[in-house]
Amino acid sequence: MAKLGSFDWVIILVYFLLVFGVAYWATRREKSTRETSAGYFLAGRNVGWFIIGASLFASNIGSEHLVGLAGTGAASGVAVGQFEILASLILLILGWVFVPFYLRSGVFTMPEFLERRYSSGARWYLAIISIVGYVLTKISVTIAAGGIVFEALMGIDFWVGALVVVAATGVYTVLGGLRAVLYTDMLQMFVLVSGSAAVLFIGLGELGGWPALYQTAGSSFFDMWKPISDPAFPWTGILFGAPILGVWYWCTDQFIVQRVLSAGNQQQARRGTIFGGFLKVLPLFIFVLPGVVAYSLAQQGRLELAEPDHALPTLIGTLLPVGFKGLVVAGLLAALMSSLSSVFNSCSTLITWDIYKKLHPEAPDRRLVVVGQVSTVVLVLFGLAWIPMIKLISGQLYQYLQSVQAYISPPIAAVFLVGLFWRRANARGAMASLLVGFVLGMGRLVAELNKDSLTGWLHSYADINFLHFAVLLFVVCTAVLIVVSLTAPRLGDAQLAGLTYATTSAPARESPDPGRRRDLLLSLLLAALVGLVWLYFSG
Repeated sequence: MAKLGSFDWVIILVYFLLVFGVAYWATRREKSTRETSAGYFLAGRNVGWFIIGASLFASNIGSEHLVGLAGTGAASGVAVGQFEILASLILLILGWVFVPFYLRSGVFTMPEFLERRYSSGARWYLAIISIVGYVLTKISVTIAAGGIVFEALMGIDFWVGALVVVAATGVYTVLGGLRAVLYTDMLQMFVLVSGSAAVLFIGLGELGGWPALYQTAGSSFFDMWKPISDPAFPWTGILFGAPILGVWYWCTDQFIVQRVLSAGNQQQARRGTIFGGFLKVLPLFIFVLPGVVAYSLAQQGRLELAEPDHALPTLIGTLLPVGFKGLVVAGLLAALMSSLSSVFNSCSTLITWDIYKKLHPEAPDRRLVVVGQVSTVVLVLFGLAWIPMIKLISGQLYQYLQSVQAYISPPIAAVFLVGLFWRRANARGAMASLLVGFVLGMGRLVAELNKDSLTGWLHSYADINFLHFAVLLFVVCTAVLIVVSLTAPRLGDAQLAGLTYATTSAPARESPDPGRRRDLLLSLLLAALVGLVWLYFSG
């Protein structure tokens, strides 16, 4: 890539100064951030909808996400955007279905909610699975991506870049807790969107506009609905499998849900998810389509694209003038830092609340905050120590490790969904479902690693599309949950009060806020917008 100019470096420096300035302001403006567990882990439970929606968007988008979406767009078109578009609808489910129960229960974490609904065993399962998954995949891969961004786009040594990202993000996350994370996420949302939009519009201008893009890439690149036989994005997998993974990620994963738990009330939380849903329509256009632009320019011989994943860096280096390069690199750093700060904070919350407080129930608030801060520092050090292991592990194996959570997410989605809508579900059924799902998911991972040496039904088990596998695993886990629950005594209404729809009184289900009607209209508008996008990109 072409060398960054002086003005680019000025923009990057201003970005870092703004991030630290916003984090410092957010931390200092409320004393509870530093002294109470609710202040440190849930930003005092008084956050507004705009901050929540922006954080939902920014924390979800990592720099590897940006590069990967553009790369897949360059390789096969817009079909990968299905996951982003579907997220808009899943966020509505979070806001309208899950949020009332989460906020009414007053929980800090998702494992804590599972304990309220089922048992401490379910809480321990989800807490351990989440922490291990965060440390071995999200933290390390995000740190490694930071080093790559510095090395490839800024000419700075990999380790220096990784250290800069971790140190910068770790400092404000440790000191400011969730409030600092949320407010810096809001800033990073603006940087992300503006930088990515600049790449798209400059690329389209170079190509000759939308008609030229469509004509050069071909209609197949603009079809989001692929046949059942498609190895990556079959329409059946998108329609039935992707929503299952989406419910797990957007509605039950601490990494995401912690944002809505910080809301001042149900209305603010719900409106934040709606705003986040509108923002999730953007990635198709500003993250995926730049990849299609890069492919089209390569087809015209106007740039060289060695491989699809080089789409975004190549566009940045070839097309963007001085100043815009700095803006886009700042956007990549924003994606990195928002994801990293979010996973640091969420993981430290799980360690503090679901492990330390569980073992030390009488621990005072101030000690919990200190444990959370120390946990974040340990996570930073562990993430750095794990990076060399990434380089020792083959790229293919690491991709499989990343997919572990996708294989264990259907049982988690099942116990949350069935638990809300079927009062007969109980601890025995939940643990059986989680354990059966874990065994089948890990079995799938092992089979996939050894697929070439397998034959017969084992090969078919290893070779089935992962979205289709998610559907099958969800059905099996739901069946196990129902059947095993029926072998245990029925729980009383007092034990389930406020934790299922059947045991929640009608007045509690009805929101007294006057903005409910407006939120419903905005939700319908978002659903209609998703429908229009699906219709336009339907080949």
